[in-house]
Amino acid sequence: MAARELTTTSYAILSLLGVRPWTTYELKQQMDRSLRSMWPRAASVLYEEPKKLVERGLARSHVEYTGQRKSTVYEITPQGREALRAWLDKPGGAGPVLEFEALVKVAFADHGDLAQLRATLREISADAERRLAATADRMAEYEATSGPYPDRLPVIALTARLLREQNELLLRWAQWAEAEVATWTGVTQETGARVPPDAFSEG
Repeated sequence: MAARELTTTSYAILSLLGVRPWTTYELKQQMDRSLRSMWPRAASVLYEEPKKLVERGLARSHVEYTGQRKSTVYEITPQGREALRAWLDKPGGAGPVLEFEALVKVAFADHGDLAQLRATLREISADAERRLAATADRMAEYEATSGPYPDRLPVIALTARLLREQNELLLRWAQWAEAEVATWTGVTQETGARVPPDAFSEG
């Protein structure tokens, strides 16, 4: 059987294996902790990726038992470390791709009504506040303890700063949009919506 093609998700898993060996369950937990904000993937995908790496010789696996419970543990191979370095050698300059269902609903709110639009914006704002609170907790953890991998803190700090500012931006935008829509009486210009004066130009 031909080895399956490697993806960014493959290399994300390989990067985690470069930190230490993990079970698939631990990998899922670590993806949620460290990568969900920048590279979210379904659990089913994450459970398949380590097998793909083993097929390529980039990782190896062995079985461990905790009492009666069996776990498969994956670890990176020397070939895997070479592949990881080769992947990191390519800049990967493409910017982020936004996947944001609520924003799609805002973009087409003129097919619905004002109550729906306001409810969507409230939820976006509330979600941004939740994300900011979670980010603040994580930042405080790193400030107090340097986290579980203090030797990795310099690169963690680079990504953490962007994620914090992204959540701050989202909250600012949601609050601006809520304040703007609070003055509307409909979702089209004919029914009482307006083009915000500062939407297309600064100031």
